Amino acid sequence: MGETFLPFFVLAAQSSHRQATFRKTVVAHLLVLTACTGFLINGQITSALLGHLLLVAGIVEGAALIGWRLTQLPKSRALEFLLVSSLKPGRVLIAEAFVGLSQLALVIAAGLPLLIFLVVEGKLLALDLFVLAILPFTWGMITGLGLTAWAFEPFVIRRWAERGTLALVILYLGFGVIVGEHLYELARGLPKDIGVLFINTFEGFHLYNPFGLMDFWMKQAPVVALERMLWVEAASLGGGVLLLIRAAGRLKGHFHERHYRPVADVSQKGRDRIDDRPLSWWAVRRVQEYSGRINLWLAAGFGLAYAAYTVAGPHWPAWMGCRVFEFFEYAGGIPGIAAALMVLAAVPAAFQYGLWDSTVQDRCRRLELLLLTRLDAHDYWHAAASAAWRRGRGYFMTAVLLWLAATLAGKIDVAAMIATFAAGVLLWSLYFTLGFRAFSRGLQANMLGILLTIGLPLSAYGLHRAGWTNLASLVPPGSVYRTAAGSMPWEWLAGSILAGTLTLILARSTLRRCDAELRRWYAQNHGRGIVN
Repeated sequence: MGETFLPFFVLAAQSSHRQATFRKTVVAHLLVLTACTGFLINGQITSALLGHLLLVAGIVEGAALIGWRLTQLPKSRALEFLLVSSLKPGRVLIAEAFVGLSQLALVIAAGLPLLIFLVVEGKLLALDLFVLAILPFTWGMITGLGLTAWAFEPFVIRRWAERGTLALVILYLGFGVIVGEHLYELARGLPKDIGVLFINTFEGFHLYNPFGLMDFWMKQAPVVALERMLWVEAASLGGGVLLLIRAAGRLKGHFHERHYRPVADVSQKGRDRIDDRPLSWWAVRRVQEYSGRINLWLAAGFGLAYAAYTVAGPHWPAWMGCRVFEFFEYAGGIPGIAAALMVLAAVPAAFQYGLWDSTVQDRCRRLELLLLTRLDAHDYWHAAASAAWRRGRGYFMTAVLLWLAATLAGKIDVAAMIATFAAGVLLWSLYFTLGFRAFSRGLQANMLGILLTIGLPLSAYGLHRAGWTNLASLVPPGSVYRTAAGSMPWEWLAGSILAGTLTLILARSTLRRCDAELRRWYAQNHGRGIVN
């Protein structure tokens, strides 16, 4: 087994691209942890919030280091040489997964000195180090392997799984959010066994998810929380192993489905018109393969319920729950949730899903064809914008719905709503412009996307918690939040002017130099033996 895995680790160590991604991930992890350490020392955040932020960081890092790498493997035809060798296909994926897991473990280990410092300062217990390391690692592993297993599943299974998940989302929103604290009263009206099962299911979902477990550990003595932690951690690791086995078993089948599926007659099926922008049509269809509808359904469903609660105000029916909405009101209300939705809407714009290719070789092959056509910078711009808008428009519309609800409820006036909408548009435009600039220059968009969609929101939150609200308003996510939260006009205006000016300058410069930079990148990288 060691002889099988060793070449994969050697290849990862020799790959300049993978090493650069690893180093940037370590730096980003340390920056987030350093900021959290300062806030915890000054009493501006709690140890539970520190745990939640590290958990989010671990999930994102697992998706980047494990999920991204593994899901791109079947896209390369070079994998076929490994699949026909004596090396079993499942071992190929397991070996690559172990490389990603090792990198994730090293990233988390890089933050241990700062956590030890917090133990010495009395802000954490010694056993907290174990939880703050193992939980982010475990759920980063589950995220990366879960994304891989989902991507490798046949289309029919994914479609039916989405339908089942939609039903679960409806149940969760209907009972867990709208009914809320009246859930026990509803359960008492059911047969005893069914009622007990109903309550235990919902309690288990809320108590035994990673964030609930982290919160329970930080607020209880280790003696009380240790047993629950060990049981849930064992079950989580077991789930990760099952995901790895499933993904390994599907690697060869997914590769064949992707490259050798029979040609089907789709002439009778409806599809979007190509018109005179074939690149835009192709980019939109490309991002629809994994459209992320489940997350959108959850966000849109909760946004609709929250908007109804906001508009109803004191007229909200007594039999419907309100404690969940009151919690979100305390945590930031519509300004905070709408700002988060705007960041989610800008994720496809920052990462450039529509035009970006996972490897240098794939990008060279695509540019080899595109650069022979009459396509110019505006065609690339339109294609990238169309794909990004198609993926992010649902979150954008949900944020607009919340702003309209706040206006109807009298929480913000019409002028503030218009200003907030403008700040949201500028955020999306700036993120798209920066992402497209990275695309045209041949820079990997992953780390830039993480910086824009996680780093900047955390920076705005940290500045706000530190009392530097004026500086927080200069950061695009902070500008969206502060505008809806009722800040003084000059505060949000300064951030909007800065974002708008930067967007215009970068957009003009990028469009002018896009074609030349694409050709320069192609000339520098075409035909090179690059280890990815």
